[in-house]
Amino acid sequence: MTFRVEISPSALADVEDVFLWMQRESPSKADEWYNGLVEAILTLEQFPNRCPKAPESKDIGLEIRQLVYKKHRILFGVSNSDVQIFGIRHIAQNRLSSDNL
Repeated sequence: MTFRVEISPSALADVEDVFLWMQRESPSKADEWYNGLVEAILTLEQFPNRCPKAPESKDIGLEIRQLVYKKHRILFGVSNSDVQIFGIRHIAQNRLSSDNL
């Protein structure tokens, strides 16, 4: 079964923030990170439930899963045949809250 992956506006903003920050340090590293992130996200089209639940699941009361890519967590939910990406967080960053959904 192939899942449809959707990225929320706040997750897109997260990606843009990280990319722009990285680009100031190293444009080539920023491009590499972005391309790898897209590849990681596309893997969620197949078996997204392979990813563990994120700690936020308990806090929010919603099943949120995470896929770790380098030093970032891709936070998402699965419903029927849809994957909704809620946010991209650095592993040292605060947890996603219900305000971010």
